[in-house]
Amino acid sequence: MSSLVSSIRENYQSTLDQIADAARRSSRDPNEIRLVVVTKSQPIEVVQAAMDAGVRILGENYPEEGVRKMQSLAGQSGVEWHMIGHVQSRKARLVADHFALLHSLDSLKLAQRLDRFAAERNRVLPVLLEFNVGGEESKSGWDASAEEAWGALLPDILFILDLPALRVQGLMTMPPLGTDPEDSRRFFRRLRRLRDHLAVQFPRADWHELSMGTSADYPVAVEEGATLVRVGTAIVGARKYKPGGPVDKSEVEA
Repeated sequence: MSSLVSSIRENYQSTLDQIADAARRSSRDPNEIRLVVVTKSQPIEVVQAAMDAGVRILGENYPEEGVRKMQSLAGQSGVEWHMIGHVQSRKARLVADHFALLHSLDSLKLAQRLDRFAAERNRVLPVLLEFNVGGEESKSGWDASAEEAWGALLPDILFILDLPALRVQGLMTMPPLGTDPEDSRRFFRRLRRLRDHLAVQFPRADWHELSMGTSADYPVAVEEGATLVRVGTAIVGARKYKPGGPVDKSEVEA
């Protein structure tokens, strides 16, 4: 275990250093950016090692898997658990009950269920709105690939902003997977412009968070305004998939 903790700590610090370098290149304060270490499909011992290495924000892709890990590691203080993957509406209660932030709110149906379950828990759930800025049919989120069509998004967003048990804090995206990190830059810029557009349309709402960037492209995401980056493989290694189990694109890209 000690070698695993040491390896993760080294990778974690290296990632933080690269985030800081990217922030400085774009005249940003490195303290504005938070690193979410993606532990989806990783066994408990890897998650424990990440905590021991100093990781304080963990990202999970599946509600049941994340809750099982939380329960197995109960008593660990100072750790935030974020839900970063697509959430089926029937899993909304798990998210509302257990997670500190949902990065991937992608429909009105899910928003309504989260609002109801969060209200039952007497809590306000922080959420980010997920947008598909690349127009890929395989990706979740509202289609924001055509900037001239952004006006059509406003009624849905207004509806969510009015839900009393949800607190929108910004936006999230997963751009098309490319071989060059620079391929992602235009999509990160599009999300940032969308955020700025929504801030004008809804000035009383909170739009400070931009969740974008994975192991493949997080320095570019930071240069383009990311406040949350989601990095898994570069810190904790390749996923421990079960033989024959499902592998979705969001996992491959983290």
